[in-house]
Amino acid sequence: MPLAAEGAGKRERLVMAARRMIHEQGVEKTTLADIAAVAEVPVGNVYYYFKTKDALVAAVLDAYQNSYRGISAELDRQPTPQARLKALVRVLTERRELLTARGCPVGSLSSELDKRDDELRGQGAIVLSTLIDLAEEQFRALGRDDARELGVALIAAYEGVVLLASTLREAGLISTEVARLERWIDTLAG
Repeated sequence: MPLAAEGAGKRERLVMAARRMIHEQGVEKTTLADIAAVAEVPVGNVYYYFKTKDALVAAVLDAYQNSYRGISAELDRQPTPQARLKALVRVLTERRELLTARGCPVGSLSSELDKRDDELRGQGAIVLSTLIDLAEEQFRALGRDDARELGVALIAAYEGVVLLASTLREAGLISTEVARLERWIDTLAG
């Protein structure tokens, strides 16, 4: 299935294709040829943009980091910290079928990279920390002294339910957890 995005340059298409393929197959099983085919870029051109597969994986991590930073703009449209926290939960879980089929793209990648003994080890933790920071900021705006712990709990609940939904192939678990997290946020705001 090609990924020819209108207006996207080759580098961007390669990163988008790598995100997709790594989420579907994992880093180790994904080849540069797989990524090039999905991006509709000749495999030789991959090396122009990325000298190694690890450089492409690092670009994928950067893309996730940037997309999580971009969530902030969406959250800022909400009138209260409580509404922003609920929006964060909804944004993270909006693609329930994909999450159920493949798990969390960042959580899965982070777990895989953490097993390695190289420069990419632990890089996924930096991306996940961005999510925790987003949640912490909103809990702090609610006036919570335990904002960091609550941010960790929120992201842990998200990652945990996605893991369970994916393992058990039950998308309904995500919907149930979203509703529970929204009630939890209401109690913390109240």
